[in-house]
Amino acid sequence: MKSQVFYDLSLPTLESFEAKMLPPEAQKKMQCWIRSRHLICSGNFFVFETVDFSAVDRFSGSIEALGGTVISVNPIDKIWLGDHRQVVLYRATASLHTPCHNLKQYWLKYGSFRTRFDEQV
Repeated sequence: MKSQVFYDLSLPTLESFEAKMLPPEAQKKMQCWIRSRHLICSGNFFVFETVDFSAVDRFSGSIEALGGTVISVNPIDKIWLGDHRQVVLYRATASLHTPCHNLKQYWLKYGSFRTRFDEQV
């Protein structure tokens, strides 16, 4: 009895070509978000707020490149941009417990306790 050999002739998917982010690039993006007050540190978690959902995708890619995990992404509010436009505000929470990064110390030096979208009381 002859054995049959099957070859996978399917086309490659887009996911197979997707470029993974390297840790130095991910850390620079996170530092930029800390300085712009989109990213804050709350306990052992990083909280990222933005009105652009593609930024949430970039944030999750950065967290994964640094060895962390995204816990949740939630639409939390609608905010006004100008007089006639409302946009959805997204909040992503991530856990990053790797000892090789110094983002928490960077946040202590350059960050804030409030994001740019927090209501001023």
